Order: sequence, then structure tokens, then C-alpha cells
Amino acid sequence: MALVQANRNTQFTVDREPFRNNIALRLDQSTVRGPVSFLNPTQASYKHKIHLPPTRDLIRNTATSFSTTDSVSHNGAPATNIEYKWTARDNRKGRHTLVTKVPSTEHPETNLIVPRSTTRWRSILHTIWRMITVYPVWDISWCVAYVFTLGSILWVMNSFFVFLPLIQPSSTFHNEALVAGGITAFIGATIFEIGSILLMLEAVNENREGCFGYAVESAYDEYIGRADEGNESNLKLVPRNCTHHHHNTTNLVGKPHRVPHNTPSVLGSNKQQPVETNSWIWCPSWVELKTHYIRELGFIASLSQLVAATIFWISGFTALPGILNHLSPGLSDGVFWTPQIVGGSGFILSGWLFMVETQKHWWQPAPTILGWHIGFWNLVGGIG
Repeated sequence: MALVQANRNTQFTVDREPFRNNIALRLDQSTVRGPVSFLNPTQASYKHKIHLPPTRDLIRNTATSFSTTDSVSHNGAPATNIEYKWTARDNRKGRHTLVTKVPSTEHPETNLIVPRSTTRWRSILHTIWRMITVYPVWDISWCVAYVFTLGSILWVMNSFFVFLPLIQPSSTFHNEALVAGGITAFIGATIFEIGSILLMLEAVNENREGCFGYAVESAYDEYIGRADEGNESNLKLVPRNCTHHHHNTTNLVGKPHRVPHNTPSVLGSNKQQPVETNSWIWCPSWVELKTHYIRELGFIASLSQLVAATIFWISGFTALPGILNHLSPGLSDGVFWTPQIVGGSGFILSGWLFMVETQKHWWQPAPTILGWHIGFWNLVGGIG
């Protein structure tokens, strides 16, 4: 009898399973999924192997997500039955998400403290304030976001120079569409090309080992020592020991550095083990491309964005004054308008793929996920 092989999106390959060397986490195989059957998984959940004292009576059976980075306040909230949610996008962006069950108001007893949910207004305002005041230029994901934001601003300016004179001729100044429109188009297309290159570098420098991003406070050791006595003490998970390259503040390209990493086991060991992050790579090997990246949805989306931006840049270059105004109608169609159509189509494809990456199924939208909206507006931008 022939064995039925599981779809690729429901299992990790042995050398690519996140946290395969982390004895503190246990993969819940039933949660491994991806939106496309022949591509790699994009989501999975892990149970944390910390023995908590049994909570009393009932627990409210709802889940609350906690997405934390080092910038999040350490003020905690009680929780129980924690899980770690791994997603391909979060791993690429250097983020970590805890999913917990919150104790009921009638029975609030618990022994676990986790960071405050980022969906609360206080956390949202704190994050917005950091967006305005903190500029982590060493973080490639931050650079990707700001580069594309800057490029989008330039394209909005370009639309005023090119389109506004058509609907309000009185606003036109000399050579507005040719000079101002052409120069902003060239700069905007160049910025998009730079952002797409950074996007590809981000995709190939995912954290291959997986990063839990949290540490158990020393109170865990205290609890282990007193467990037999029936006493209780709080356990606290804090955002610490992240091995993503995003937190290396010395350079943009993620020079390897050693950090202490907590790996508490079910036996109660809580030893600090130094872990060295993977070296930064500029280009994966041909074997890695064939066996992993060509099946990675985030990589395919980033590659689509880079190819589209490169084609689109041709129209940005030919839009420059001195070039566009010397092109024949046929040549203008070939090197100015056609690259815009082909490149814009690539932007649409890339945006759709980034949306799909965050979904459980390729046909099921995920409007509650921020990454889904980013892909959606990228898609809309390509259409525009």
C-alpha cells in the first residue's frame, strides 16, 4: 500500500522546523498550516513546557494575543495556558506573539505574568509615540517600511504634478509635468527599487532557528525550589534574549553576536546558554533556493516585488526630461508606458501574495491582521 504524503504546508522540513533546538517549546502539529498546499507552512503554535501549579476552578476560555518587542512596556497582566504563535511574517520582521487564556474575574488566581496586550489603548499610544521618536536605522524591517513610505509620498507628489494640470489648468506652471513630474517619477521609482532590494535581503535573512524572544524571570527557579512545599510564586515572561538580527544596533547587516538565551526545560533547568545568531547572508545558495526559498511565500512575494520594481524603474528613467520629450510615440509606448503596466501588475501580485501569507487559506481574508492590510494597500497601489 502506498503511503499518502502530507501536503507541504502542514509539516516543516527537518532542517527548517522553528525551535527544533529549543527544549522549552513543543510544537502543536495540528496548528501547522499554510494557505497553499505546495508551499511551506506560514503558521504554527507551540506550547511552553513550564509546569504551572493548577489554577483554581474555572478559566475563561478565550484567547488574547500579545505581540511584543523590546520596546513594549514590561507592565504585566495575569494569564495562564500560554502558547507561542509562530508566523513566517512575524519571524521575518523580528516579532513575537504570545497567545494566552485570561483568568476569569471570579477566579483571578494565576502564577503567570505576561506583557500587556498590544491591542490596549495604552500600548497602542506607546507604540505610536515610539514611531515618532525612535529611528532604528540598523533594523532592516524598519528601513523597508520607511523607504516604501518615502517612495509613496513622492508618487503622491508626482500625481499632483502630472494629473492636477489636466483637471485644473490654471494651476499649471512651466514644464510642470515634464520636469517636476519626470524627476519625482525617477526618484520615486529608484526608491522603490532600493526598498525592494532591502525586502529581498529581509526575506533571505529570516531567523532559521526560530526565536521565542522571551525569558522566564528568576522567580521560576524559586518556584521549582518550593514546589514540593505547596507554595506559590509568580512566573514572569519578559521580552528578552531575542536572537533576530533586527536588534543588533551596531550595523545594518546583522553581524553575528552572542546573547544569553533561556531554555527552561520541563525538568526545571533555567540555565543561561549563549547562542550565536546566524551570519548575515547576501544571497542564499542554489540548494537553499531550490529546496526552501522557492517554496517560501514571503520570499516569492518579495521576489515579485523586486522584479516589478526593476521593470517599473525603466519607466521612471525614461520619464526624465530630455528623454521622454525626445521619444517617438512607438518608442514611448515600449519603454515608458509598457514598463508601467508590467511593473504595476507585479506590484498587484506581490501585494496579493503578502496578503495570502497571513491567511489560513488562500481564499479566506484576514482583515484582523495588520500584515494583511499592508499587503492589501500594496495591491491597491499597484492597481493605481
